[in-house]
Amino acid sequence: MAKLFFNYSTMNAGKSTLLLQASHNYRENGMDTFLLTAHLDTRAGDGRIASRIGIGASAETFTPSSDLFAKVVDRVNEGVIACVFVDEAQFLTPDQVWQLARVVDDLSVPVMCYGLRVDFLGTLFPGSATLLALADEIREVRTICHCGKKATMVIRKDDQGRVLTEGEQVQIGGNEAYISLCRRHWREAVGDSQVT
Repeated sequence: MAKLFFNYSTMNAGKSTLLLQASHNYRENGMDTFLLTAHLDTRAGDGRIASRIGIGASAETFTPSSDLFAKVVDRVNEGVIACVFVDEAQFLTPDQVWQLARVVDDLSVPVMCYGLRVDFLGTLFPGSATLLALADEIREVRTICHCGKKATMVIRKDDQGRVLTEGEQVQIGGNEAYISLCRRHWREAVGDSQVT
């Protein structure tokens, strides 16, 4: 039975690595997959999903105006697919999450989404909030804070290394801009005066 999955974490947890590995497993067993990633994230190149450990694959891109149900239908018309994989799922719109739910319900194709849960201010991304509401299965991909506790938050730094506490929700970056922390160390980094 097809399901909508949401695999979430903070930065540097290996979400893209897991996506690429799962897609590879399908393909190794003779089953085709359909990979999607956000058009605005071109760190690995346009239309490419890549992991920090050096593996990657081509993907079709989506923008906020893309109809993902239509994209999947077009792809299915070219040949059977076993699974749809979505990287950078935090950038999905709520409508697009519903479109992916239709892929599962109406086309019986599983959809596995990988993305961040919260931004650098501790606020849910709209796509992630809708995935948390609609996903049939939710899985946390764990990573750790420098203290050894589970990292659940992320800070954003400017080019001088200062922690930012305001700004646009979306800013593409990697290790040079973001650090994953546990909640306590995130609160400390953003200047929460109640930290003891």
